[in-house]
This record gives sequence, structure tokens and C-alpha cells, in this order.
Amino acid sequence: MSNTLYQTEHYISNKPYSGNDGKTGPLFCPETGKQVGNVNFASVEDTKFAIEQAEKAFSGWSETSPVSRARVIYNFRQLMIDEMDNLARIISREHGKTYSDAKGEIQRGIDVVEHACGIPSHLRGENSEIGSSGIEIRSYRFPLGVVASITPFNFPVMVPVWLFVMAIACGNTVVVKPSEKAPTATVRLAELFAQAGLPEGVLNVVNGDKTAVDVLLTDKRVKAIGFVGSTPIANYIYTTGSAHGKRVQAFGSAKNHAIIMPDADIDFVADSLVGAAYGAAGERCMAISMAVTVGQDTANKMVEALVPRIKNLNLGPSMEDGDFGPVISAEHRDRVNGYVDIGVAEGADLVVDGRDFKMTKQGYEDGYYVGASLFDNVTTDMRIYKEEIFGPVLGIARTDNYDEALNLLNGHNCGNGAAIFTQNGKIAQHFVKTAEAGAVGVNVPIPVPLSFFTFGGWKDSAFTAHNMNGQEVVHFYTQTKTATVRFPEVGSEGPAFTIPTFDA
Repeated sequence: MSNTLYQTEHYISNKPYSGNDGKTGPLFCPETGKQVGNVNFASVEDTKFAIEQAEKAFSGWSETSPVSRARVIYNFRQLMIDEMDNLARIISREHGKTYSDAKGEIQRGIDVVEHACGIPSHLRGENSEIGSSGIEIRSYRFPLGVVASITPFNFPVMVPVWLFVMAIACGNTVVVKPSEKAPTATVRLAELFAQAGLPEGVLNVVNGDKTAVDVLLTDKRVKAIGFVGSTPIANYIYTTGSAHGKRVQAFGSAKNHAIIMPDADIDFVADSLVGAAYGAAGERCMAISMAVTVGQDTANKMVEALVPRIKNLNLGPSMEDGDFGPVISAEHRDRVNGYVDIGVAEGADLVVDGRDFKMTKQGYEDGYYVGASLFDNVTTDMRIYKEEIFGPVLGIARTDNYDEALNLLNGHNCGNGAAIFTQNGKIAQHFVKTAEAGAVGVNVPIPVPLSFFTFGGWKDSAFTAHNMNGQEVVHFYTQTKTATVRFPEVGSEGPAFTIPTFDA
């Protein structure tokens, strides 16, 4: 790895933009703990300039036909495929996730881009002849204007693509504020979109901190905000943006549960939980962090199956493609280890202690590595149950029956995702209907088929009227106009006019 620090700038109107006040923040490589770059931080003026450029571009882009927009998006899709290796390396360098995990993230983003290529059919309105005799009622969908996306560090390609591609497909222009911890991949996406033929000003990236965020939340030219992050910030985004008249999608923290019934295949469940709990060092909004076992025998078998699998997990640098890499920062490493300390103090049984892990590979000793931990006998009054740890820590809560397990799950204040492992079809159907979560899985640990935008949240996991589910995304990024039409009589002639020409 080069010792030369790189500079990540903003990207506005299809070109790099340095900004006005020269403020920067450091970029670290989590696997080595060393600084690798700097990122420019946007001032109030820089952020307003990005909004201004997006506003200027809106008229032309919104009037571009959906078919033409789809062609540009399709070109972007191919460029993402061609650039996958480079994007994965950028993600691994700034986030620390393994190279294969980074490529998987990019593929999920490509799935969403492919979905957006069908925008001509997604934008269809409705028509009805039931208004009155000789009158039709028609509805149309029109773009909102300038919209903003505020995205997290843990998926620097997938989440931005979730938020800006459908917005652009619907005819909006966008300002993205990625995480200041891992911004470079998002900037590269904007460069690729420009290469794909996206006009200047349609997609703009401003890097930075709360200064930029607050401008996006309060500037009247921004019509909608999309956010993914923690619940306290999601609540702030929602309340501030809504108070300034914006539509807001704000997805927050998670505490995803998996119920394990006595009839479940324990080996299959153990394999599934290891991937779902510890993959990407647990820094996933859909990570399973609580296993809820039904019956003491089920719990004992679950612990017995998990322990050797957890102890055999391979932590290491991204390009060695182990099971998972470091967490995002030294502060977050200490926070995760602090939660393990809390769990021990609260009386949970620490079966596997991730604090014992020490990286010994030469050149990586200072990386932000956290070993995998497993707690048994976690109870609902413990902080390690109540709070999102966002690290490689799995807890087991023991229950006596299905009703108790379901009530435990539904009693948590977060409702992002949930799963059940069972061979009983009746219980599986009941779980799908009654589990209080935005996404549920049956014998599937992370229930998110992203190619169809199936992502949402309940309770404190989401502050929004629109989840990222199929047509709801189109509804969020468009406004409906209803036209009541009484057609002239057949054969009547109006004034002469010239038929306008339209792009293809």
C-alpha cells in the first residue's frame, strides 16, 4: 500500500470540486490503522452550490423521457460491472470488509440499477372512467425536484445506489452526502454515472459532516431526504427534514432476532447464524444479533454447534478474503469491546470472548480488529439486548415456547428484520404475519432480496411513510397529479397547432 495520501474531493456537475474553506478530514484504512487519505469537507456555501447545480439541471432531466433515462441507467449498470474490482478495492480500503463481501455489496447495487432500468413501466399512472358520464379521471406521476441522500459507512456503494438511482430514474436530481469515513466509492459512482451520459448537475456528491447535512435538511430547494444510519440520527433527520416541509425516509438502528424452533436443523442454523452475525464484522443493518431459542435442549445444542464455528472464524486483511475484517475505526473497536464488558458485568454468560483476539500479521497489528463474541442467557433487561452493538457479537436468549419467543421479539423497540428456523409450516405462516419487522425470513437469516427493493423497518428502525419496497420507492420520489378530463366530441375541430417533437 502506498504511503502517499490521496485526496477525495466533492463531485459537482460532473467534475471534481475542491470547495471553498479548505477543511478536510482524515481517511483511515481499518485493516492497518494507518491514514491513507484526506476528504474535503463541504461548507454551507459548498452544499448550497451543489443544490444550485442540481436545481439548474432539474428542468432538462425531468423533461427527458423515461426511456432515455433508462438508457443512461443501463450504461451506468455496465460501467459498474466493468469497475467492480476497483470499487471493491476502494470499499475494502476504507471500510475494511473482505474483498468478496465488497463485491457482493456491489452486485446488490447492480441488482437495484437493473430494477431502475424498468422505470418506463414503473411510472405508469392510472385511468378510470367512473368519474361521471363522459368524464375520465387520470393520474400522472411527476418528479419532485432536487432530492438528497445521506448514506452510512458500512455500505458505501449499495446504500447510495438504493437511494439515488431510483430518484434519478424518476426524473429528480440528487445531492448525496456519503459517510466521511468511507466516501471515495460514492464519488467514483458519480464519475461512472457521468461517463454513462448523465447530464451535468443531475448527480452531485458533497462530503463532510453535520454542516452539510443541516443545509440539506433545511434548504427549501431540497424536496426529499433519504437516510440510512442509527436511530438517534434517523430521528433527527426525520424531525428536522419534516419540519422544513420535506418528504423523509430515515432508517435507523436494528436488533434483528432469529427464533430457533426445536425442529430446526441445528447445523444449518449454526452456519446461517455465523454468516449473519459475524459477516462484515457485524456492521450490517440486517445482521442477526439475537438468537432466540425455544426450549433448553434447543439452546444447548445451539451453543454446542456455534462455539467451534465461531472459534474457527478467520479474521484478516481484506485481500486475504477471510471470514471478516476489522470494524470501521479505533473508536468503534473500543465501543464494541466495551459492550462485551457490559454484558459480562450484567450477568450474561460469555461463551466466546472476542476480546482475546490479537492481530499478529506483520503490518496489520494496529488494525481495528475485533474478535467474534458469543453470549448465552441474555435477558431483556440487559443493555446488550436493548441496544444495537453493530459489531461481531451474538447473543442467545432462552425461551420455553414459541409464544414467549415471538413476544420477546415483538417487545423490542427496533423492528428492522427477523427470521425463524422451523420445519412447521403453520408456525412459519403465523410468524410471517405477526412478527413486527419490516423484513422477515423463514429459514433465511438475512431476508433482503434487494433486486426488488424489499427493505423497510418498523418502530424505531424507520421514520418514514414509505419503505424501500417495490412501487413505494417510485411513490416516494414522485408526486401524483390527477386530471379530470371531458373529451371534446368526436369530429370537432380545434385551432390549428403544430405537433411538438420529443426525444426518443
